[in-house]
Amino acid sequence: MLKIERESDLPGATLRLIGRIRSQDLPDLESQMAIDRPTAVLDLAEVMLVDVDVVRFLGSIESHGIQLRHCPPFVREWICRENAEARQ
Repeated sequence: MLKIERESDLPGATLRLIGRIRSQDLPDLESQMAIDRPTAVLDLAEVMLVDVDVVRFLGSIESHGIQLRHCPPFVREWICRENAEARQ
């Protein structure tokens, strides 16, 4: 289950993501991010589990300027591997 907590810090907001992020959660996350794009920041410190679609999404938004704060090492490594495979 994903919990999203919004911390407003002008201009924009930090969205703190807590728990498990699944591909089914992405539409809700995107709508939350749309409010503060392009200055939204995602804090991933309390993310426990993600699926491949989420990793691809995170890699894509990061490449478009969204900051991933406190990204867990397993997520960071997976994003790097997905980006490397996409370049091949």
